[in-house]
Amino acid sequence: MMFSFTAFSVNERAGRTNEFDWNPVMNAIIQVESGGNRMAKNGNQVGAMQITPIAVAECNKILKLRNSAKRYILADRFSVEKSKEMFILIQFFHNPQNDVEQAIRAWNGGPRYSLRKTQRYYEKVLRHLKKK
Repeated sequence: MMFSFTAFSVNERAGRTNEFDWNPVMNAIIQVESGGNRMAKNGNQVGAMQITPIAVAECNKILKLRNSAKRYILADRFSVEKSKEMFILIQFFHNPQNDVEQAIRAWNGGPRYSLRKTQRYYEKVLRHLKKK
């Protein structure tokens, strides 16, 4: 399934445009996290991108701040399309400079990630990025 996800689709509703293409990063993360299995489960992390309930809550907080009526539910984590929307929303809000390294490390280690603790994950995602 190919999507042309850019931050534009989410940002458009916020009145800003930013046409950074997160597709290669998201696809590499999907390969590292689940091997492409949208039904993957690992504790409270589920779906192709292994999204936690905390990440869903963060997306809903961001949407509320933007006065959007849209909300995500935990089951949305099993949808690759909605998972990618959540990733883009989080990047737009927490990573407005579109720093790919920050996006990868924060996806693994949270917003206050450790360089040392996220190094192996970062390298794995980069290997998948370079395969493209």
